[in-house]
Amino acid sequence: MTSTMPTLTLRGPGDVALVDKPVPSPGPGEVLLAVEATTICGTDLRIISGEKTSGVRPGATLGHEVAGRIAAIGEGVAGSPGGADLVVGRQATVSIVVSCGCCRACLIGREHLCSGLELVGYGIDGGLAPYLLVPARAVARGNVIVSPTELPAARLALAEPLSCVLNGHHRHGGVNPGETVVVIGGGPIGLLHTQLALAGGAARVILCDRHEERRAVARGLGATGVAPEELADRVADLTGGWGADVVVVAIGRTELAETSLELAAPGGRVSWFAGFPKDSQSLLTPNTVHYQELTVSGGSNARRADVHDAVRLLAAGVIDETPIVTHTFGLSQWPKGIDAVRSHLGIKIAIDPRR
Repeated sequence: MTSTMPTLTLRGPGDVALVDKPVPSPGPGEVLLAVEATTICGTDLRIISGEKTSGVRPGATLGHEVAGRIAAIGEGVAGSPGGADLVVGRQATVSIVVSCGCCRACLIGREHLCSGLELVGYGIDGGLAPYLLVPARAVARGNVIVSPTELPAARLALAEPLSCVLNGHHRHGGVNPGETVVVIGGGPIGLLHTQLALAGGAARVILCDRHEERRAVARGLGATGVAPEELADRVADLTGGWGADVVVVAIGRTELAETSLELAAPGGRVSWFAGFPKDSQSLLTPNTVHYQELTVSGGSNARRADVHDAVRLLAAGVIDETPIVTHTFGLSQWPKGIDAVRSHLGIKIAIDPRR
């Protein structure tokens, strides 16, 4: 093992570069992962552009959708509450929310809303590097989660976004057999919502996206792919004018808040899953919620329990990553990977630091 490694590091707002850092050696309670794949999400683009600065530490290695393999463990890990399954060579991912465990949010089972949380890939060094050191406080909380079986690295890397989708799924009450689900947005998150809804027994999933290639992917998964201008009419046609039982907004555009309410059936559930621009506002018709008895929920981040569930679903093959993770680049090619995300060259882009 060499003494240094390249890391995609945030040097300041809008200033990202490959920076050599020492290869970490795990101290007491720590775990070292050899990274096999890290996928890129929209939040990474916002950090790289300087748009997102909250909770982000200059000097941090980016990357939070990580699949790796336990390369080394520090003293005391094997005997700790979070270390029973942590064995060198096991494939693993990380629950990126490092919570305090004692604030009110943590105590009611919502550690992802912890008042003092830190996030891997934001404030704690992440996975756009050959190695990721998981701090002792995260290991002790059980944030290193091993896979029950060997998986393609690109599939396991989806555990983080899938865990967020599962959290949103729980927040809106899930999908019941026979229901109609509308997903607005055909990116990775929208396609994960689509697969999860179909696996839950939805009679139909209608995915809306302006890109025909993404609508085609949705159709390949068993959904109905529609363009934005035809969405309202198709939902009405397919439901006999009733509307959708569940509407998921997977694009952070403020006008979709009102659109999602209009698409919902009486008694329907609406999930504003996507993060909207900071300080953005939207004009709404509150009587739509009142008279249609709609339930509106959000979904932010995920709990460790959601990551465990995500890994189990991925291991069971419930989620197919092949139509989602479309391109893989080496770490030195990271600008091409970022450009591929921005230009919609593919859907989900992976970085393999071993290349």
